[in-house]
Amino acid sequence: MKLLLSALIVFTLCPGTIAQPPRKTPAPPASQPVPDSQLYRNPTFGFRYRIPYGWVDRTQEMQDGNDAAKGEVLLAIFERPPQATGNTVNSAVVIAAEKATAYPGLKKAEDYLAPLSELTTAQGFKAEGDPTEAKISGQRLVRVDFSKALNDKLTMHQSTLVLLSKGQIVSFTFLAESMDAVDDLIDSITFTALKSKAK
Repeated sequence: MKLLLSALIVFTLCPGTIAQPPRKTPAPPASQPVPDSQLYRNPTFGFRYRIPYGWVDRTQEMQDGNDAAKGEVLLAIFERPPQATGNTVNSAVVIAAEKATAYPGLKKAEDYLAPLSELTTAQGFKAEGDPTEAKISGQRLVRVDFSKALNDKLTMHQSTLVLLSKGQIVSFTFLAESMDAVDDLIDSITFTALKSKAK
């Protein structure tokens, strides 16, 4: 039931979640359009995510061994390879979908927050404030924030946005070393209007 949540937390909290300070990598010129490889599209749930330049995709590794009938990792990207070591938080974005039926009594996105919070706090995170509503491109999501001190100078921040759509819970989880950095990652989501089938 909590397979994807467990995979996310274990994968992101492995020793490699702290990476070397990033090297300055030249970004593509602003006048050029974002290449298709930098834009993840999900027509099923009607959203797009602009992948930061130079990030590594570990979606396949996180999908391996998952039971797709229960849920699946849609996108798992990291600022640096997860196995890298260093002294900064390795920022990450993990988007997953799970069957809502895996959570008895779940009727709305807010109902997912209890199991999410239970698992996240069991990993040493603490909740930061109350859940809030987030609107992105007109789409309503529920947001919950957490933090975990990694040492006396470094804190990992996590925000998870939750959407209930088509009988599935879609969770958008963002990890970074500050809430501002988390918010910057969230700004890369865009929802598009789903086209209705012609009658």
